[in-house]
Amino acid sequence: MNPWSLLDIEQALRASWAADTCSPDDITRAGWGSDNPAWGHCDITALIVHDIFGGDLVVGEVHLEGERHGFHWWNRLPSGLELDLTREQFIRGQSITAARVVPRPPGPLPRRWGEYLLLRERVVEHLGPLPEPV
Repeated sequence: MNPWSLLDIEQALRASWAADTCSPDDITRAGWGSDNPAWGHCDITALIVHDIFGGDLVVGEVHLEGERHGFHWWNRLPSGLELDLTREQFIRGQSITAARVVPRPPGPLPRRWGEYLLLRERVVEHLGPLPEPV
């Protein structure tokens, strides 16, 4: 077992988020900046947390002013604790609804594989080797 604390993992992820690991959607990139570094990182952050702890991946709908604006991912750890390391990105009053557990996508992520690998590589630089994806 690795000696990392949740704080170690959170700090490594926060130090690793950047424009090149943000979701490639132009609208999402427009929201990313040093004042909101979690923006556009929920899916790949949740996958890296899942790599480390297992548990469940949870996805909910993001709503702003009555309109759906995409989806948000976070984790439910094996203990039952829900861990959302990117919730802070919603600074405009967005709400998250319709949360559901989803299976981990098998193999490479269709749209986000490159960003996931880059973020994972940066986290490894901070923490050392991570467990292989489950």
